[in-house]
Amino acid sequence: MIVRHAEAVAGQPDELRPLTAGGRAQARELGRRLRADGVEPDAVVSSPLLRARETASALGLGEPEIDERLAPGATPEDVRSVAEAYGGTVVLVGHQPDCGRAAAVLGDGTEPPFPPCGHATLDLP
Repeated sequence: MIVRHAEAVAGQPDELRPLTAGGRAQARELGRRLRADGVEPDAVVSSPLLRARETASALGLGEPEIDERLAPGATPEDVRSVAEAYGGTVVLVGHQPDCGRAAAVLGDGTEPPFPPCGHATLDLP
């Protein structure tokens, strides 16, 4: 599952932008819905940027791991390699436009919309 980080405050430095109160609520709600749907990931892996790490934690799906390959600029190949490194059901928290591009390349070719805290579920062969 690819998740875009939740709503973050504007500002600089970019890598230290935290989630807004609304963004924290978005992430908690997504985590609640995923748990209600029976999602029990084997791993939660996040970009190293603060807003992604906070999103991964707020999901409440397990202790997040940090992987530099999910930083802004991540390619679909980076996303695949992170997912394969952890195996099983993996929740990856990253950034736009990387999330949409990865979902398109690794999925059916259609780039889904990725608003803050948007997500896409893919089956990787």
